[in-house]
Amino acid sequence: MLFGRKNRKPISIPNKKVKEWHYTTCNYCSTGCSIEIGLNEEKKIVTTRGHAGADVNRGKLCIKGLLEHELFDSVGRGTEPLMRDQHFEEFKETSWQQALDTSAEKIKAIQQQYGRDAFAIVSSGQLLTEEFYTLGKLARGCIGTNQYDGNTTLCMASAVSGYKRSFGSDGPPGCYDDFEHTHCLMAFGSNLPEQHPIIYWRLKEALEKRKFPLIVVDPRVTMLAQFADIHLPITPGTDCVLINSMMHVIINEELQDQAYIDAHTQGFDDIKALVQEYNPKSAQHVCGIDEDTIRSVARLYAKAPAAMSIWTMGINQSTHGSDGVANINNLNLITGNIGKKGGTSLSITGQCNAMGTREWSSCSGLPGYRYLENPEDRQDIADFWGIDAEFFPKKRGLQQTDIFSAIETGEIKGMWLVATNPMTSMPNTGRIRKILEKLDFLIVQDVYSDVETNQYSHVYFPASVWSEKEGCHTNTERRVNLISKIMPCYANSKPDLWIFNEMAKRFDNGRQIHFPENAEDVFDEMKHLSRGKNAYGEKRTLDISGMSYEKIVKARGIQWPYSQEMDGSLQGEPRLYTDGKFQTANGRANLIPVNFYNNNEQPCQDYPFWLNSGRVVEHFHTRTRTGKIGNCNKFSPTPYMEMNPDAAKALGVKHQSYVRLTSRRGDSVVMVQLTQRVPRNMVFVPFHYHDCVNRLTLGLLDPYSRQPAFKQCSVRIEVLDNAQQVEAAQLNVERREF
Repeated sequence: MLFGRKNRKPISIPNKKVKEWHYTTCNYCSTGCSIEIGLNEEKKIVTTRGHAGADVNRGKLCIKGLLEHELFDSVGRGTEPLMRDQHFEEFKETSWQQALDTSAEKIKAIQQQYGRDAFAIVSSGQLLTEEFYTLGKLARGCIGTNQYDGNTTLCMASAVSGYKRSFGSDGPPGCYDDFEHTHCLMAFGSNLPEQHPIIYWRLKEALEKRKFPLIVVDPRVTMLAQFADIHLPITPGTDCVLINSMMHVIINEELQDQAYIDAHTQGFDDIKALVQEYNPKSAQHVCGIDEDTIRSVARLYAKAPAAMSIWTMGINQSTHGSDGVANINNLNLITGNIGKKGGTSLSITGQCNAMGTREWSSCSGLPGYRYLENPEDRQDIADFWGIDAEFFPKKRGLQQTDIFSAIETGEIKGMWLVATNPMTSMPNTGRIRKILEKLDFLIVQDVYSDVETNQYSHVYFPASVWSEKEGCHTNTERRVNLISKIMPCYANSKPDLWIFNEMAKRFDNGRQIHFPENAEDVFDEMKHLSRGKNAYGEKRTLDISGMSYEKIVKARGIQWPYSQEMDGSLQGEPRLYTDGKFQTANGRANLIPVNFYNNNEQPCQDYPFWLNSGRVVEHFHTRTRTGKIGNCNKFSPTPYMEMNPDAAKALGVKHQSYVRLTSRRGDSVVMVQLTQRVPRNMVFVPFHYHDCVNRLTLGLLDPYSRQPAFKQCSVRIEVLDNAQQVEAAQLNVERREF
C-alpha cells in the first residue's frame, strides 16, 4: 500500500557550481560556527556550508547560518550617507566627508554647550573586535564622553556582573567540551535548540555517547524542556529561591565540597546562615517547585562527580539577574564545580561578538578588562595611546538603559547608535520613541537604512556587513575566530573600522593617538595590551598575546588565554580557574549571600497573565536581517503568541485568531497559537517583532547590572471583533509579501 502523494517529487538541491570556498565565521549568535562561503566563476556568492574541521560546529550550521550568504544583497541595505536638514525633512544623499564633518561639528557643539557627557555612544555585540577596540579608543580617548555603552547591557550585563562579583573578573570559566565530561547538567532559562542550535547539537551528541541527567528550569515547556529528564516549571523570576533552597539541602545534608570551599572561597559562613531561611517546605510556595523535587535535584547535583550549569536570558533578563548568576556560581563553588572538566558555570552568550565588546570595547572601563576606577589602568592605557591620563573619567558612566533615561531628563542631548536598534530591542518602546524625538542630534550607523530607529536620526552612516570586512569574534567559550573579507563593500557603504578612524581625525586627540587602518594591526595592539598582570599582581586571564590571524584560521579558532609562552601550540586554555586562583585581592572566589525580594510585576485581576518572551530558531534579535531572508521569514513573518487552550476557551479565543495584548505600558495585536507549552496564566511571544512584545514589557532594572527585566510582566487579553480580525489578517498578508 502506498501512502502520501501518488506521484512523489523528491527534493532536489540545485548544483551551485562553486568555484572557490572562503573561510569565515558566522555573524549571528554567540556559538561561533566556522563556515565557508562558496563563490561561482563570476565571483558571486551562491552558498554557505559549515566547516567540518572546526571544533565548534564540526560541519553543522543552523538555518540562519545556511542562508547567511543572502545578507550581502538583501533589501534595505544602505548605499550612501544620508542627512536631514534642521526642519527634519526627508533624508537626502550626501558625501562621506560632509556626513562626517557635520557629525563631528554637532558633537563638539553639544559638548561645548552642555559638557562632554551630554553626548552618548551606544554600540552593539555585532561588530568585529578590532572595531570595538577602535570605537573605545575614539569614545574614551578622542570624543571623551563617559556616556558610552553597548546593547549587550540588554542581554549579557547580568552575566558580566555576576562573574565579576563571584570571580573578580568577567569571562565564562567553562567551554563546550564540558558537555563531554559532566555527570549532571542544569539549564536555567536556556532553550538551546532554538537559541543556539549548534551548541544544543554538541550537548545532544554528548548525551548520545554517555547518558547523564539533564535538568531544565523554565516556566515554559521549551524544546529543551521536552528533551529533559527533569523539567522544573518555576514561577517566573524566582530562580534565586530555588538555588538557595538547593543549597539549604546540600549544606544541611553535608553534601558540599568542604575541602574546595576552605581552600578556594570566602564567605561560606554567610551563605550557610542565609540558606537556613530557604527550607524547601517554605521555598516551594514561592518558586512553585515542590519540596521533594527540590531535595531530589539538589542531591543529584551535589553527588555528581562533575556538574555544570548553563543559562541564557531567562536568568539575565530579570531584576534579579546579577544575583541569579552569582547564586549559580555559589552553587558550583560549594560543590567544587569550577575549573574542572564537566564542572562549570557557563553563560551562553547572546550576540555573535558580545564577548568582544566585553573584552575590548572599553564600554565598562578600558581595554582588556581594565577599570576606569583603577589609576594604574588609566595611566597604562593613556601611556600606550599617547594622551594625558586626566582625559579619562575616574569611574564608569551610565549604562545603555540609564542613557535613555538621561536623554528623557535632558542631561544628554546627542547620541550615536552603532549597529543597534532600540526601537525594537529596548523595553517599553513607546517611551523610547518619545525619548529619541527629544534628541538634538542622532547618528545611526547600520547596515540597513530602513532600520526602525533611523526614523529619528539626523545622519545615517551606511556600514558594511560581516564578510565585507576583516576582523575577529570571540564566542561563548572564549574562542577567537576570524571573519575574512570575501566581498567588496556594498555600494558606498564602509567598514565600521574606517568610519571610526575617519571620525577620529576630526578630534584633537585623534591626531595624537595612532589609529591603524588595517584590522590586523589593530589586533597587534590588542595583543600587546593583553599581556602583563592585573591590579592584584596576577597574570591577566584575557591574554591573546600568542595569537595571530594565521594561527586562528589554521586552528579554526583559539580560546583565550593563549599567551606567547603557548606559541608552539594551537590550543588555548579551555577552562579558567583550574588552579583555584581567582582574580580577587586574595585569590579566593566570593560566595555571595543572595536574599530574594519580590519586586516583579505579577498577574492580577486587571492583568491576569504572565508575559514571557524569547527567541525562535529562524529569527535573530530584531529581525533586521532574518526578516529579509525569505526562507527564514516565511516560518514566522508575523507576531504571534502561545496560549494555553484551557485559558483560551474561557475567554472565547480561537486558534489562529487575532487578539490584543495590553499591559500598563501599551498594547499590540498578535495571532494566537494554542499549545500546552505554556500554563494557563502565561503567554509567550517571540521578541523579534518591533511592533509587538517590547511595547508591553516593564523594563525594571537589575540594581547591579542595569539590565532590564524583559521576562516578568503582566498583560490582559482582549478578543477582537470581526472588523479588527480582518484588519489584523491584512497586516499579516502585507508582512508575508514583504
